[in-house]
Amino acid sequence: MKDESLTGNGRKDSRESLCGSLTGQGCGLKKVLDIIGGKWKVLILCLIDDRGRVRYNEMRREIFGITSTMLAQSLREMEEDGLVLRHQYAEMPVRVEYMLTDRAKSMIPILLELKAWGEKYL
Repeated sequence: MKDESLTGNGRKDSRESLCGSLTGQGCGLKKVLDIIGGKWKVLILCLIDDRGRVRYNEMRREIFGITSTMLAQSLREMEEDGLVLRHQYAEMPVRVEYMLTDRAKSMIPILLELKAWGEKYL
């Protein structure tokens, strides 16, 4: 949705609005934040992106402060949202690995831009 606002010199500037409605209904940005928002999901994405395939206990060790419950819940939600693939091997003891889907991989360049912004301005 285009938003026409006044620039510093009084002229109208036409640019795309971040969200078409303040309630966020139908807003792509809100949808993204709903699936990767929170304290842990971006860190999980970063770890899996760095390693390619990551086992559950490896994530628990690497992500400082995350509880088993929160890790399990986050991974379940990320799997439901199509961001991670869970592969369980037919072995004893059970071995489970997590990988990024193509959908999640397509977000990595955007997250790298956010990282660069944070390093520059924060």
